[in-house]
Amino acid sequence: MITEIVTFPLPADLGRDEVRALYEASAPIWQANPDLLRKNYLHDPVSGKGGGVYTWKTIEAAKAAHGEEFRTRIREKFGADPEFAYFETPLLIENEHG
Repeated sequence: MITEIVTFPLPADLGRDEVRALYEASAPIWQANPDLLRKNYLHDPVSGKGGGVYTWKTIEAAKAAHGEEFRTRIREKFGADPEFAYFETPLLIENEHG
């Protein structure tokens, strides 16, 4: 498994509700991806950053999902390029699922 952390600066005029609405609009894209195991959306109003933490089956799946189409979508919606970090995930604990 691979954990990918994607971050990008958010426009200063976007409030919490607007950020959540934009995230909710993108949820079906991620729900339809069979290689994505989990996604957590991120919003830090103090630093003005947004993004997501993704758990993928493979790094190839992560990079395929975050190609130029994704980068363009982020630029258009948030006005900035995303940054990516990748980590091997040797163990995943999901307490809510036992």
